[in-house]
Amino acid sequence: MLAHNRRRILVVNPNSNEVVTRGLEAALAAVAFQDGPEIICETLKEGPLGIESQAHVDSVAGPLRTLVGRRDDVDAFVIACYSDPGLAGCREATARPVFGINEAGVLTALARGERFGVIAIAQTSIRRHLRYLRQLGLTERLAGERALNMSVAETAADAGALARMIAVGKELTDHDGADVIIMGCAGMARHRAPLAAALGVSVIDPTQAAVAMAIGAVQFA
Repeated sequence: MLAHNRRRILVVNPNSNEVVTRGLEAALAAVAFQDGPEIICETLKEGPLGIESQAHVDSVAGPLRTLVGRRDDVDAFVIACYSDPGLAGCREATARPVFGINEAGVLTALARGERFGVIAIAQTSIRRHLRYLRQLGLTERLAGERALNMSVAETAADAGALARMIAVGKELTDHDGADVIIMGCAGMARHRAPLAAALGVSVIDPTQAAVAMAIGAVQFA
């Protein structure tokens, strides 16, 4: 653990879209508290504009591991992409805790409802997410996953993104039986509160969930 008094949590946006990073900063302001850990959001410059394929996931695993391995100025890391790219490798690269937002979001959803639904950015993302969920052994608690069919950039900045998220969220709750919703992309962060109000169920921002776990890890270590 570092010698400075105030703990620091580094949240890494693995895509190169600064709009997504700024959205993370705004969403995580709700998690920060006085005298708590400093929450720092940074963009992985080597990343694609959006992580929307397995090739994109694979391409950022090495740079993320390098970043985590060389940063000795923070106490915990959060990889802010719902595919949890390079998570295992990053954990090998440091003795400090590393959190993936998919894993953290699902674990949080399990404590908030019986069956969770996931809003994905694209249909092609769903197979990747389901494969990961099988690895976690949690497919039986999944009500369903449905896609917005938008890009990461569009979910972060498009004025119509929230309306589309509400429509997909209602399909998950009304047709699939989800009683808690996970937003399956870090670019959706700014929409959590209005989405929850519209759907009337708990909505998990997985980056907030991961940072909350990181705060617990560094505050009570």
